[in-house]
Amino acid sequence: MTPTKKNANSTDAVHAGTESRRAHNTLAPSIAQTATFTFENTADLVQYMRGEDSDPEREEYGRYSNPTVRELEKRLAALEHADDAVAFSSGMAAITTAAFALLKAGEHVVLFNDCYRRTRQFVRKTLSDFGVTHTTVPAGDIDALAAAIRPETRLVITESPTNPYLFCVDLERVVAVTKAHRRVKVMIDSTFATPVNYNPLRFGVDLVVHSATKYLGGHNDVLGGLIAGPSHLTSLLHETRGVLGAVLDPHAAFLIGRGLKTLNLRVRQQNDTAQRLATYLENHPKVERVFYPQLESHPSHEVCRSQMRGGGGVVSFIVKGGVDAASRVVDGCKIAKIAASLGGVETLIEQPRYMSFFELDDAQLAEVGIDPALIRLSVGIEDADDVIGDILSALEFA
Repeated sequence: MTPTKKNANSTDAVHAGTESRRAHNTLAPSIAQTATFTFENTADLVQYMRGEDSDPEREEYGRYSNPTVRELEKRLAALEHADDAVAFSSGMAAITTAAFALLKAGEHVVLFNDCYRRTRQFVRKTLSDFGVTHTTVPAGDIDALAAAIRPETRLVITESPTNPYLFCVDLERVVAVTKAHRRVKVMIDSTFATPVNYNPLRFGVDLVVHSATKYLGGHNDVLGGLIAGPSHLTSLLHETRGVLGAVLDPHAAFLIGRGLKTLNLRVRQQNDTAQRLATYLENHPKVERVFYPQLESHPSHEVCRSQMRGGGGVVSFIVKGGVDAASRVVDGCKIAKIAASLGGVETLIEQPRYMSFFELDDAQLAEVGIDPALIRLSVGIEDADDVIGDILSALEFA
């Protein structure tokens, strides 16, 4: 049965993780800006090491945990309906640490091809160097996924919606296929969706990843990553993070936690603006094709409707006239700024051909499925009419 599309809880976004009284009764969380924590005496230390400390929030060393970071982890866990969450120094730190925790030499990964290029690079090059093989399958192709699973397969990695073509993966089918193989885990990057638009764990996914740099932080001023899931997996991730060292800084945790408080307000507005813009673009004579999952023309539209509460704040589109025409559109924008990343309060625009895949020629771009005239737009929280007007005016330069 498809899980009910329960709205993300704005109350949890503000208050989850704050059940314990804060020091000095502060309303805002304190930033525990410390590398280590003290003990009263040897007996106090021994009690802690035995796991007998009366304070469940007691910490030992900043690489293992931190009160400010821990509050953020609890809040994200509440939003994703998870047992727990683990915070990292970036989204890629989250993905790479999880992969190292779950995989060893001789095992196998299945990766959907329409995904963030650094994730694809990590799987194809870094994991390969450590003796982990992989198979890449087309975005959303569940039959290809089923055919790719081997006895040594241990992990399936996907995004939904995917980057940059916003393909929504049928998570019910992915889980049905993978759960037939007891030892295969599913890890989904849900950065583009956010907990506002859906909760992958409720479909049976094992781990959900967020680049907190994007929508969770929401202000383009902090790097971070988070993974939510069941306690038997998050405890493993906590342990591996302590070894690899990709811990989130407490000040960054404070900023991401502050951003989470307005997540629902921002994402709902970005959903609405992106939906309106996509509709305008689909009917524009200078636009060849628009990729937005709430449009009926999108190949995964029905999946989006069945499992998501909104289409997200990213719209990708191909301009008629090729790469130079696309550049003129990007250069013609006044509100949208040319920049990497997405999900913040400012509208950002980029050509993947130049921003993410500059080193590839046209043949190589075709191999990874990137049209040279593709534009990816991340809408901010500016007035929707202003954002739409900015893009429509820029299209005159195409």
